Amino acid sequence: MTSPLRVLIVDDSALMRQLLTTLLAADPEIEVVGTAQDPFDAREKIKALNPDVLTLDVEMPQMDGLTFLRKIMALRPMPVVMFSSLTQAGAEATLEALEIGAVDFVAKPKNDVANAMGELAETLQAKIKAAARMRFRPRRAEAAPPPRPRPKIGRPTGKLLLIGASTGGVEALKALLMQLPEDCPPTLITQHMPERFTAAFAQRLNRECPMNVSEAVDGERIEVGHVYIAPGGSHHLELNRNGGHFACKLIDAPPMSGHRPSVDVLFRSGARTAARNIVSVILTGMGKDGAQGMLELRQAGATTLGQDEASSLVYGMPRAAFECGAVMRQYPLAKMGDAVVEAVKGEGAAASAAKRPTAHSA
Repeated sequence: MTSPLRVLIVDDSALMRQLLTTLLAADPEIEVVGTAQDPFDAREKIKALNPDVLTLDVEMPQMDGLTFLRKIMALRPMPVVMFSSLTQAGAEATLEALEIGAVDFVAKPKNDVANAMGELAETLQAKIKAAARMRFRPRRAEAAPPPRPRPKIGRPTGKLLLIGASTGGVEALKALLMQLPEDCPPTLITQHMPERFTAAFAQRLNRECPMNVSEAVDGERIEVGHVYIAPGGSHHLELNRNGGHFACKLIDAPPMSGHRPSVDVLFRSGARTAARNIVSVILTGMGKDGAQGMLELRQAGATTLGQDEASSLVYGMPRAAFECGAVMRQYPLAKMGDAVVEAVKGEGAAASAAKRPTAHSA
C-alpha cells in the first residue's frame, strides 16, 4: 500500500488550519502531519516533519507568504499550494507566488466559510495530490534573459488563435505569449481561474508581453495584436461571429467539464464559427477540459497543437486531447510559439500536420 502524502498546513488563522486539516484528512491518500501558525513555526516543522507538500497562506503576520516562499525555494524547494483571499491584492500576490515557484493555488471562500470550504474539499484534495505528482522544477534564482523580439507577421492572415490551460498555465501562457509577435492573430484564452484573478492576470500579461492583453468583454470586437482572457468564475468565453467580424461572447451557463470558464466551451464555439481559420493550443493542466472541444475543432478543419509531456507541469489536459486524437502535433513549450506562427502563416510542420501524418502526430 502506498504511503499517504504528507502535508504541512501554514496559516495564521486557527479556524482555517482546522478546516483545512479536516478537509484533507477526509482523503485516505493524504495525511496532515502538522500545522504552523507562521513562517517561523513552519520552518522548524518542515525540518522535523519533512512534508511532501506545503499549503501556504499568502497573508500572514511577521513574515508574509511571498517572503517565506522565496526562502523555501532557495533553501528547501518543495511543492507549495498557496491559499489566497478573493481580493485584487490576494490575486496579484498569488500570481507572484506562481512566478516564484508555487505550483498551484486555492482561493479562500468569501462568505459562510465553513460551508464553502466543504464544497471545496474535492478541489483541494485533488490539487494537493496533483502537486505531489507534478514535475516540480525549482525556479532559477537568476533572471532569464528577455526573449528577442519576434518579427511581425506583417500581413493579414485571417487566422484566429484559441488557447486553453489550467494548472501551470499562468507561467506557460506567459512563456507562449512572449514568443509571439506584437501583431499576433486575435487570441482568445480560457485559463481556469476564480473571479478577480483573471483581471489581475490580464494586467500582468499586458505589462510584460508584446501585444495588448485584457479580460474579455461581452460583444467586444476582436482585433489583431490583442489577447482576450475569459473572466474567471462567472462566465464562459465563446468566439462569436457578428456580421463581418468576430467578437467575444460571454455566456452565463453552468460549468462544463467541471469548469467555468471551460476550454471545451471556447473550442466548440470555434468549431461552429470559423474552424478552418483557427489555430488552437492546449497547454498544461489537470483533467480533460478542452479535449472534446479540440477534437471537434480538428474534425472541422482547424489546426490543433498540444504541449508535450516533458514541458507540461501537469500533463493532464494535453494528454487527454492527444489520446483522443484531437492534437495534430505536440511541441515543447519553448517551441510552441514557432509552431503557432508557422500555422498562422500557413508554413511548416504545424500548418501541414493535417495533410500528412508525422512522427509526432496523433
